[in-house]
Amino acid sequence: MMLMLNAIGETCGAFRRLVSRFRRETAGVAAIEFAFIMPVMLALYFLTMEFSQAIDANKKVGRVASQVADLVTQSNSVTRNDLDAIMKIGESILQPYSRSNIEIEVIQIEITDEKTPKALVDWSRRMKDGNFGKGPNKGTRVEIPEALMVPGNFLIRAQSSLDYAPVITWSASGKKATGLVAAFDSINMSERYYLRPRMSTEVPCGDC
Repeated sequence: MMLMLNAIGETCGAFRRLVSRFRRETAGVAAIEFAFIMPVMLALYFLTMEFSQAIDANKKVGRVASQVADLVTQSNSVTRNDLDAIMKIGESILQPYSRSNIEIEVIQIEITDEKTPKALVDWSRRMKDGNFGKGPNKGTRVEIPEALMVPGNFLIRAQSSLDYAPVITWSASGKKATGLVAAFDSINMSERYYLRPRMSTEVPCGDC
């Protein structure tokens, strides 16, 4: 029994000395703290970078719509090729972002000269996924702000939209994100501008 008690006492003493030595040892404290803090710092860094890129892309989406509308309204007349070239110029504003394609639509709106005027599509052109085509059909009714509803007038409406793909969800192979990351798969950004023709009352498009 005495031998057993002595053995237990020696074991307890050794454990107390080990704990005391561990408490005095500070050489690895910085490394342990760094291991805890580093993931948080990296997360904050990437979130800050992502937010700044998203804000920049959103500003460019608005600039695309503004630039396209501005170029069209400076023309006396346009053709489909003219509109395609203008939308291609607008698309280049988004560079160097290239993780998803911007969609651009430009239409001329005619406001009918009647007691209760209507806003109708006169011609339209659209770029989607890098391909050009027709937008809403001629005569399609569209909604515009009440302040712009002036009978007998024409308006150019340019709209740009982008499904912004955050870096953390983007894959060069095109594979869809899964799990928690999938919740932030894309952020829809869009902007719309209305401008009046500058060189004449309207901007005709013969082959739209």
